[in-house]
Amino acid sequence: MRVGLAARGQNPGWTDLSTVRRRISLLAGRRSATDSPVAALCRRLLWFGLALAGGLIAADSKTPDFLTEYCVGCHGPAVQMGNRRFDHFDPHDTPMLRAIAGKLRGGAMPPAAAKQPTAAEKQRFLASFARAIANGTPQGTVLRRLNRREYLNTIGDLLGINMLMFDPTSRFPRDQTADHMDNVGEALVTSGYLLEQYMDAADQAVEKAFRLQERPQPQTWIFNSNFRQQPELDYAHSAVFGQKFMALYSTAKTVNEEGAYGPLYAFAQGVPVDGYYEIKVQAEAVNRKNPYDPKLFAMDPDAPFRLGVVPGNAKVGALHHAQPIEPPLGEVTLGDNGPEWHTFRVWLDAAYSPRFTFPNGMNDSRRAFTLILNRYRNLLPPDQRNFTPGIRPARPHVLRYGFMPQIRIYEVRITGPIVDQWPPASRRLLIGDNAFTPERTRQILERFAGRAYRRPATRAEVDALMAVVEHRRHDGKTAFEALKDGFKAALCSPAFLYLDQSGSSYALASRLSYFLWSTMPDDELMKTAAAGELQKQAVLVAQTRRMLADSRSDAFVNGFLDSWLNLRSLGDMPPDRDNFERYYSHDLQTAMRTETRMFTRYLLDHNESIANFLDSRFTFLNKNLAELYGMAADIPSVGGELFRKVEITDPNRGGLLGQASVLTVSANGVETSPVTRGVWMLENIFGTPPSPPPDNVPALDPDVRGAKSIREILTRHRESPACMTCHSTIDPPGFALEHFDPIGAWRDRYHNGATIDASGELPKFGSFESLADFKKLLLAHQDDFARVLSARMLGYACGRRLESLDREQVSTIAQRLTAKGSGLRDLVELVVASDEFRIAPQR
Repeated sequence: MRVGLAARGQNPGWTDLSTVRRRISLLAGRRSATDSPVAALCRRLLWFGLALAGGLIAADSKTPDFLTEYCVGCHGPAVQMGNRRFDHFDPHDTPMLRAIAGKLRGGAMPPAAAKQPTAAEKQRFLASFARAIANGTPQGTVLRRLNRREYLNTIGDLLGINMLMFDPTSRFPRDQTADHMDNVGEALVTSGYLLEQYMDAADQAVEKAFRLQERPQPQTWIFNSNFRQQPELDYAHSAVFGQKFMALYSTAKTVNEEGAYGPLYAFAQGVPVDGYYEIKVQAEAVNRKNPYDPKLFAMDPDAPFRLGVVPGNAKVGALHHAQPIEPPLGEVTLGDNGPEWHTFRVWLDAAYSPRFTFPNGMNDSRRAFTLILNRYRNLLPPDQRNFTPGIRPARPHVLRYGFMPQIRIYEVRITGPIVDQWPPASRRLLIGDNAFTPERTRQILERFAGRAYRRPATRAEVDALMAVVEHRRHDGKTAFEALKDGFKAALCSPAFLYLDQSGSSYALASRLSYFLWSTMPDDELMKTAAAGELQKQAVLVAQTRRMLADSRSDAFVNGFLDSWLNLRSLGDMPPDRDNFERYYSHDLQTAMRTETRMFTRYLLDHNESIANFLDSRFTFLNKNLAELYGMAADIPSVGGELFRKVEITDPNRGGLLGQASVLTVSANGVETSPVTRGVWMLENIFGTPPSPPPDNVPALDPDVRGAKSIREILTRHRESPACMTCHSTIDPPGFALEHFDPIGAWRDRYHNGATIDASGELPKFGSFESLADFKKLLLAHQDDFARVLSARMLGYACGRRLESLDREQVSTIAQRLTAKGSGLRDLVELVVASDEFRIAPQR
């Protein structure tokens, strides 16, 4: 980046002081993943030097008297608690200023044993401090590009193509996050490499949209013999069954995928064109009732077998193993009365073929083969009880003489593509109902650009696209091929890749659509914007309600939960398989995420109080998750895979803090830590994230401290003055959750037999003896939580970090929310109606 600064007070090429501040701040904030601490310090010094040169801060910035009186004693030349020093005060270090104000407002500072300011002193200081932060906060519009999920959704809607198996972003760099949000403009950097990937993705998407030039004729493929499977099973199936049918044994989540996927190797090339296909399957459940211990298979013996369909692509990898793209296409429940026909209507991209799965199959069929022989030898025919040990002879022996639970598939018929309309939706969306003629090129591109740019395209923008078309025609391409290049050029335009940050009605329509749907505005929203009606608050709220009632608003629920609760990271630190095997065999990760999403969706649809996030008397469970919670009796085995609303009677389980998604994402996969969960709680429930630990803080080491429990370890850890202040705030909320193991199951003791103590005390909140008590304290401070949730949602809606200037608006939203009854839908509407959302978003 080229940075130019002349003498103090002169800003050549930069319009005003605030612009200089913003640009220098952005420069200082950009750090490489490979930055060392030294490089980061040099970057900070460069920022300070440039700021001085530009006249942005005074070299002799004076520490406020309030900080000198109450804070410098612990954060000064002699002691730097938390590695913070306030006697060298920088009024433009916005993160530091925000942290100070947050600690003061939350009552965490000064510590209880220190000299305390009066309420009036604190109020006066915070008021003046807010102004200081505002004056030193770099303001200005930051361009925000579409993140990956928004890009995918927009491409699908804009081009009218099915994105179920199509991902042109597979080579995109991972979107960076800020405060767990993946839609913050300053974090969504653009590189030369990404621009190259945009061009490649545009080429793939447009070519896919126009792949079908003529109406395809349906075909039928029939498979009823020679059902080859993976090599480990092929020899046994050939010897025992003559490969007359396909056999499925395991769930796809098993560690050994033997019989987890049923591919059609005779159809490995897949379907010839994209489209819907009808798949008829003759299948039966075999040995659902068997003489073996159900624990051997980790299956519910009372649950009917389920047959699923997922796509597979032989070009991606082996069809009998998991693949990166395998969304569930359909599922049926099998009876116990022999072979029956089942019909699926599924979408398949070209080169994909259907694969069959056993969603509630056994865990680790490879292990089950040998265990059956070893434990149930007496159930074999007398003349077959002597056998050669080992997995290879075990498979055919068990299949001949045992009762291995399985699904058998005898015949598969595939018919398609089923073409309901022609031309296809994508072609009609892009070209219109009339046939393409070269004379219509400009008209087509102007209409497309208006949709792609989410506002009417200017003459200059259309001229630029036409120049691309003319250039390609000059190179010898046909008029239609040149038109496709015009489409691709529009998809590489900043007007498409970046959201409009102006104050226009069209910009507001885009902000609303990407907030609630994570995709482009629909026709109704664009028409409302074109008429100038969207700026009216009543119309804006009406559109918000309409969009929330649409299933596309699931994108808001999912995206906001990922950003607020960091559910995006669920599974990043997977639990240990030896100790938490059911997390995998029962697909608890999916179930955990589903519970929290359905719970939030319910609050949104029924405008229930946000207090339910803190504690509730209901949740949504399937059988497997209910078993983890000790509530399996509430859900029958038949249909147990379905989620349903369940009443909660255990006071420890209601609300987010009793949900396994939160308890798992705040653990490390091996054991729990009050520190990790406490930090998660401070960030997401209290809205007061702790400072990073100083570099010289020793690691927790129970082996050398002679402690028997994590509480003893942390008590000894807090003996260090550098650790005590932060841990007095971090540890208590973490201890409140200690009764839950790393995947959210309840426990009364640690694995070493030590009794769990969930008591604690929080500044401002008080003491508690259990999680139930802790939640009562949270409910007693609902106003604080309303401010936290309002701030998180406003930041997510605007796609930026909130600054001190937003604090008043956040308080206003929270107060109005409380007055309206604290409904979650009310909160969304208040955020949308706020000035910060309706006006062009700032930093």
